[in-house]
Amino acid sequence: MSSLPQSNREILSVADLNRAARQLLEREFAMLYVEGEISNFTRPSSGHWYFTLKDSSAQIRCAMFRNRNQAIRFTPANGQQVILRGKISLYEGRGEYQLLAEFLEEAGDGALRRAFDKLKSQLLAEGLFAAETKKAIPKLPEHLCIITSPTGAAIRDVLQVMGRRFPGINITILPVAVQGDDSPAQIVRALALANEYTGTDQDSPFDVILLTRGGGSLEDLWSFNTEPVARAIHASRLPVVCAVGHETDVSIADFVADLRAPTPSAAAELISPDASEWLQAFKRYERLLLNQMSAGIGQQRRNLQHLSQRMRHPGQRLQDFHQRLDDLELRLRGSFRHYLGQFRLPQYQARLVRAMQRQAERARARLALASTGLQEPGQIISQHQQRVTYLSQRLARQMRQTMEQRQRQLAHSADKLNTVSPLATLQRGYAIVSRADTGTQIVRDAASLAIGDLVDTRLKRGRFEARVTAIALPDATSNPGEIL
Repeated sequence: MSSLPQSNREILSVADLNRAARQLLEREFAMLYVEGEISNFTRPSSGHWYFTLKDSSAQIRCAMFRNRNQAIRFTPANGQQVILRGKISLYEGRGEYQLLAEFLEEAGDGALRRAFDKLKSQLLAEGLFAAETKKAIPKLPEHLCIITSPTGAAIRDVLQVMGRRFPGINITILPVAVQGDDSPAQIVRALALANEYTGTDQDSPFDVILLTRGGGSLEDLWSFNTEPVARAIHASRLPVVCAVGHETDVSIADFVADLRAPTPSAAAELISPDASEWLQAFKRYERLLLNQMSAGIGQQRRNLQHLSQRMRHPGQRLQDFHQRLDDLELRLRGSFRHYLGQFRLPQYQARLVRAMQRQAERARARLALASTGLQEPGQIISQHQQRVTYLSQRLARQMRQTMEQRQRQLAHSADKLNTVSPLATLQRGYAIVSRADTGTQIVRDAASLAIGDLVDTRLKRGRFEARVTAIALPDATSNPGEIL
């Protein structure tokens, strides 16, 4: 360490010594948990908390700044046993060794854990976790509703996975706070809006809801362990997929939801089908359909050839009938002449012969009329074969056009998804600034920062950390949107 003396003859100032000691403590001790009893608790007008944490044989000074203690759901009191999460530091002005607290909970199982177990037992007894009440998740949702923070890491992971697997799914984000006092009411309101949405000319109603956020402590995830959120999920008409925190995090919302995913990325995998698998399936069906069509057409062609070989031309049969009619006429005339000759009645002979001739002429006329409407069977077969060939070509062309249209729609949906992506803002040169100590709290107002705070800045490519050295705020007469 450069600030320490290299020999006993080098003399340090008190400030240099305290600074070196503070740097050594902060570097050697990472985040740690300490349990003890609170004493000497004070809360000045600044809103910061100062107290002593002690046990039976030792004590240590502690400080918890306002931006941290606002998230604590109880007010510490002297004599209260607590568990503190924080970092070791040293206050250089007085040379005091101290703990900087970032989170505080009651000792033992903690109030939050007891509240969690109590609500879980109550809802379990009411049947809100029953498997028979779970709704099925659609295999291919048309319109997905995502309820989450629009600036968190969870939404970026979900959009990335959805864009890779099936970009054609329409996605709508309902932004809510995922932690804090207002978070449960916002989540309940978003669930109600998603169920009430009936769609527009451009959008269909929602098929499924994804409720998600990134990891955190039990305090950070508490919005998803509240009774209003649990009952809103159970009352949802639409199926709800819940992905809260990391794989080891479990919330009340996970138990009530129709499907629980271990992470936001895993939820996107469960909701969206794999576009490549669907495309391969379409190609298999296309080949199967073409093979069946070809086989069917071939079988019909063989049937036609077989029937054409067995079929006699109708003209030949008519000629046979003509010859048989002539033969019968001649035989009939000879028979009647012989019969009439026996009776010697010439007048009757002439009348009968004329009647027979008229009947024969009428029969010939009917045969001639029937023969004029006949068509060569070979021509009929050829016409049907041509029509079958035309319909086969038309079907194949229509299938190609349909596939090309679906591919264009898929590409268009992917472009639309990229246009509304939160990451597109970074492509235009903007940056997202968040507090480095939380990783998810977005900085929107410079007044929320203090000199020396560490911030994380995400750019189009990469990210970096910076420490606040100066803060500039607009005065009362300036435009609030003006960049200082």
